[in-house]
Amino acid sequence: MARILGIRLLRLIATLFAVTFLSFIMTSLLPGDPAVAILGQDAIQNEALLEEVREDLGLNDPIPVRYWNWLTDAAQGDLGESYINAGQDVSQVIRDRVPVTAQLAIMAIILAVLMAIPLGVIGAYREGRWQDTTTSAAVQVALSVPNFIIGIFLIWLFAVQLGWLPASNWNRLSDGVWDNLRTSIMPATALAMTQMAIFSRLVRSDMIATLRENFILAARAKGLKDRYILMRHALRPSSLSLMTIIGINFGALLGGTVVIETLFAIPGLGFRLINAISQRDILVIQGITVFVAVVYVLVNTAVDLLYTVIDPRIRRS
Repeated sequence: MARILGIRLLRLIATLFAVTFLSFIMTSLLPGDPAVAILGQDAIQNEALLEEVREDLGLNDPIPVRYWNWLTDAAQGDLGESYINAGQDVSQVIRDRVPVTAQLAIMAIILAVLMAIPLGVIGAYREGRWQDTTTSAAVQVALSVPNFIIGIFLIWLFAVQLGWLPASNWNRLSDGVWDNLRTSIMPATALAMTQMAIFSRLVRSDMIATLRENFILAARAKGLKDRYILMRHALRPSSLSLMTIIGINFGALLGGTVVIETLFAIPGLGFRLINAISQRDILVIQGITVFVAVVYVLVNTAVDLLYTVIDPRIRRS
């Protein structure tokens, strides 16, 4: 067991190194000059001043040198300071905004799973019948509609027509759980619908295959109730693929909530990333991009380890 954990740890370190290096290179090769973004368009004529800024920021160094300098600082928790907003620490920007985006992603995943598992189980249990057809049609609709369209519909219904929820803004958990839920439930639901459709299809297909296994036939032969068989014997081995997709989608949601955060005026990572791109704030772009990539890798490694908890067959092997 220790050998397996050691191998996975080495693989994790190598993956994180590759991810951070590629992220740094791609953001460094973005078009535009950070020196011009810092000094403004009027400084284009003053090449000496631009060169001085580039030299001061280390922008004239080769990319491998810049990456190594950045990596050594990042390993100590120092991601640099914003080029545009002087004195604004990139690490602090991420710490201030990641709870917002993380809460949205977690709420979206939880809502999606709570809706997807019953729909997937019903569809598999009643395969080919009207229950399966109905749930499959609902899932297809949810999969086809973009999440920002769902967000606009939710705003129109619950904010404009019913007046139950605010159309925009964000209240943190420190402002009160109820106030936070009133501003988070609509964007989280908008994000959850597409995830629900993906999870539901996956659960249905895996459950159909599991229900045809011999151990399910043996459980039925013992006279166990269908509900017990479905939830106890069939769901657990059918949830491995679901756990993988949850991990992948959670990492994707951390960096993929840009449209929803913009639509609902939510001060999350995605909203700040868009501002940084428009301002050519390279260090903020690199910091947020690398943070999301690292979380993505860590979450998927954790999901890989959870396989041994979920499936006894993997644990025994």
